[in-house]
Amino acid sequence: MPHSPIWQPFTQMKTADPPLHVERAAGAILELKEGRQIIDAISSWWVTLHGHSHPVLAEALYHQAQTLEHVIFTGFSHEPAETLAHLLCEHTPAPLQRVFFSDNGSTAVEVALKMAYQYWQQVGQPQRSRLIGFAGGYHGDTLGAMTVGQSSPWWQPFQPLLPPLTVVPYPATYPDDPDVSAKEAAALAELQKTLDAAPNEYAALFIEPLVQGAAGMRMCRPEFLQAVSALAKAYGVLVVYDEVMTGFGRTGALFACEKAGTQPDVLCLSKGLSGGCLPLAVTLATEAIYQAFYDDDPARAFFHSHSYTGNPLACAVSVASLQLLLAQPHTYERLEALHWQCQQTYLADVPNLHQFRTCGTIAAMELVLDQQTSYFSALVPKLRRRFLELGVLLRPLGSTLYILPPYCITETQLAAVYGAIRQVAIEVAEGLFGQ
Repeated sequence: MPHSPIWQPFTQMKTADPPLHVERAAGAILELKEGRQIIDAISSWWVTLHGHSHPVLAEALYHQAQTLEHVIFTGFSHEPAETLAHLLCEHTPAPLQRVFFSDNGSTAVEVALKMAYQYWQQVGQPQRSRLIGFAGGYHGDTLGAMTVGQSSPWWQPFQPLLPPLTVVPYPATYPDDPDVSAKEAAALAELQKTLDAAPNEYAALFIEPLVQGAAGMRMCRPEFLQAVSALAKAYGVLVVYDEVMTGFGRTGALFACEKAGTQPDVLCLSKGLSGGCLPLAVTLATEAIYQAFYDDDPARAFFHSHSYTGNPLACAVSVASLQLLLAQPHTYERLEALHWQCQQTYLADVPNLHQFRTCGTIAAMELVLDQQTSYFSALVPKLRRRFLELGVLLRPLGSTLYILPPYCITETQLAAVYGAIRQVAIEVAEGLFGQ
């Protein structure tokens, strides 16, 4: 095959290994062109819920493709979008009763940002234009999404393009963390100080509830989210939850806001929305936000769209995926206990692994290294390569090793993933990676 013209995402093309060609996939298994099989332990970037090539999703896609593949979504609607919107409103917190469709996680956040900003103009408070984010927050790679995640390490070249963001600490924790209360108190004090300094100037606060994904699966307690929500609401600041990763069972509940006992004003969903089958995103908002745009004046409408907004194919598979989750919650509820069991069985005696933490289907731990390693360390691709040699797709986030599997993964397959982590950690300790 000639040299590929493809420019891959999040990849330094000059130094990257040649991409592996996947021929087919089923369940938690990717099969390469040469026949080698790999366990997809990260759900192909956190999107595949029920497993690859799921027959229910395939059937939904097949039937919808024979009826309506796409139609402009301005002035038109269709049954898959209507059904999906009603299901989402029924199973997210009660105030979220309006659904705006888009294409992916970044655009769901873009919609939320524009919606929150314009909302305050519409209700006569244009001074509310400032935004709050959390240290380590990641909300996507488009400019608007970068705006509310400026503490992430990849965007320094674009800093001059981004409006200011007030960043407050995020109290990342783990079981038996002796400092968790102090970290939470410091973060809340900083948020209080920020709001006190400009009590009528902040439009919205953006946070990944319970788990910061790209920052290293950093977890916080529900109590912290409850306190953040109460503070924000006391100052009239809109609370925006980015559940692009944490939604649809990932945290052990259908949505992280449900598990945390909180009610955001805006909720961003994507990734697992379609079960990992097709690109789709939604931004849910409260009726109060919707009503601020509901007017006889066309200039007060919310002007945002994408060519494939509300695509019928994506909506149809999303309905099928959500119905599977509702009918079979045990598929994701079972995984937290399995993670803890595997950690005890395979990793408890590995001295260079620590800060084990689990939230629903997500498990993470820190790999002790001779030196601090960042996303840009030469060690990270070595670790990825070694995991692939052992038959497992894992992508360490710096020194953080994490597992975020499809819900269909078997106990045997999960054990193999943990076995690979044990092997790699021992090899790191023995200096085989040339740190």
